[in-house]
This record gives sequence, C-alpha cells and structure tokens, in this order.
Amino acid sequence: MAIWGHTADGTAVPIYTLTSGQVEVRVMAWGAKLVSVRTPDRTGKVADIVLGYNSLQDYLNDTKTYFGSVVGRYGNRIAHGKFSLDGKTYQIPLNNGANALHGGPKGFDQYVWQSKEVPGGVEFTHVSPDGDMGFPGTLTAHVKYTLTGNTLRIDYSATTDKDTVLNLTNHAYYNLNGDDQGTVLNLKLQLDADKFTPIDSGLIPTGELAPVAGTPLDFRKPETIGARIDDANEQMKLAGGYDFNYVVNGAPGTLRPAATVVDPENGRKMTVETTQPGIQFYSGNFLDGTFTGRYGIKYTKHKGFCLETQVFPDSPNHPNFPSAELKPGQTFHSTTTITFSVVK
Repeated sequence: MAIWGHTADGTAVPIYTLTSGQVEVRVMAWGAKLVSVRTPDRTGKVADIVLGYNSLQDYLNDTKTYFGSVVGRYGNRIAHGKFSLDGKTYQIPLNNGANALHGGPKGFDQYVWQSKEVPGGVEFTHVSPDGDMGFPGTLTAHVKYTLTGNTLRIDYSATTDKDTVLNLTNHAYYNLNGDDQGTVLNLKLQLDADKFTPIDSGLIPTGELAPVAGTPLDFRKPETIGARIDDANEQMKLAGGYDFNYVVNGAPGTLRPAATVVDPENGRKMTVETTQPGIQFYSGNFLDGTFTGRYGIKYTKHKGFCLETQVFPDSPNHPNFPSAELKPGQTFHSTTTITFSVVK
C-alpha cells in the first residue's frame, strides 16, 4: 500500500498493488477503482490492458468516463431518475439527458472508500447515508478485490436500514491489445446470453427480453467486435454501437460463464464469470479523445470495452426484471471473476 495522492479536501487516497507472479493488479480507494491490470501476451510481453491514468489528479479531473470505478448506488440507467418503492416515489438527480446514470451526479465513484488489506487482496467500504442522491436508507457497501493466480475476483456486498434499490458493478474499460495500442474492434467476443433487453432512444430498456438470434447483437459464438458495429439494425443505431444489457444464461446467484474476449493477434484472453443476472457490453462509443491515458494516447472512440456484471438497467421500473431491492436484515452479495490467460 502507498498513498497515491490527496483529494481537494486533503483526504489521503491509498493505492494497493496485488501480484501473483502471473498478473499484477492495482486498485485504489478513490471510487474503489481498478487502476491497472498488467498481463503477458503469448510472447511474454507484458502490457496494461485497463484504460487509466498515471496520477490521482487525472482521475479526479475525469468525472465523465468512470474508468475502473465501482459505480452505485445504482449502476446503469434509471428512467427519468424515478422509481417507486413501498408506495413512495423517489427522484434521483438527472445526469444523463432525461435519466439518472450510475447513481446520479455524485455516485460511489466520487468518494474515497475506507480500505483494509485482506488475505490476497483489499476490501473497500463506503457508507451512503439515507437520502444520498435521493436513494432511501443508509447503505453500507463492501467491495473486495482478491487475486489468486491469474484470476481477479470481485466480491460485492451491502446492507441497508431501509428498503432501497442497489446495483453495484465495476466500470473498467479493457483493451487486450494494451491500452496504448489501437481500438478494441479487432478483438473476438463471446457472450453466454441468448437474450438482451432492447432499448429506446434514451438507452432505457423497453421491458422486453428479446432473442439475440438474427441480430448483430448475437455473440453466442465468438465474433469480432467491429465486424457488425456499424450495422443498420435499429437497436445498434440507437446505441451508436454496442451498449446493451445481456441476459446471462443459467441461474442468477450461481457463478457461471458470462463473457470471453480474445485478442487473435497477441493471444491475450479474459474470461468473465458472474452470479449476476445481466452483463452490459459497452464498446466505448462515447470516448471522444477528451482524456489522455497513461502513455500519452488519447482515449478515442472504441479504445476500450466494458463488461459490467449487473442487475438489469432500470429494474426498479420493470416488475418483470430481476429485483434490485434490498431490505433491512438482508445482505446483498454478488461475485464476478475475471481470469486472464493466453491462447497459444
């Protein structure tokens, strides 16, 4: 552990380096962020495959991309920032057009979390007070990163003192080429999902669960990310690329395969498993060159992809979606694992 810097109010921000001999991972207390993942390719060349910055100040200056952040209290979008719970309507401040995104204007990504070392990793804790960004209940959230061999495990847990809604996920952007190399359009993606949640023009789910078959959203077999990204499909046009929640096959609550990404050129591979019902695949459509990364490369469109394991977007407004509710006396828990390997 080292102190990486301080926020504007003088709060120290620790950063932790986890090493296993195969993978090196860095995480920090500001936003419980995943700062870097260094892994070898098939020739043994090590590169950073997570988009990010060299300094804490660069992260503090970027309130737009959510690089590496744990987002909450509700990751992804809530339509019009509104939902009802126990007969009462709650309003989250809007920060994404007509909607609330990733918990509103000051989400969990913009706090220094408490941190402590645990076997194999670090655990971050954040207490969100009742009424924070309009959400009910004092929520205590824990995010634990542990590294074993070539697998990074992220365990999320939370408790509340009032009925509330919750969707915690990690918003890291990956590029298996290395974060200073090209776009992600050459990478091959497989998603263990037969269905997705179609969106409207505000990127809000319509409530339908639609088959991916016959659409450019079908990644049930490995497909190159860029091959169909400009397809005339109406959903693709609405999202401006890929920005969709996929319904992960299998039983929610069990750790099961969700996604695999391979770089056919250098052999790097990452495999994502989750207990969550959904995974958001985002192809970095809104990266626009505003921010410059750790190697002096501008982060432009499609420089990174996200695979955010989650409850579905806008679940509080869709009774047919998996519930995002958490009640006093319950403990929310989810696990995501990301395994980094090489295809020879």
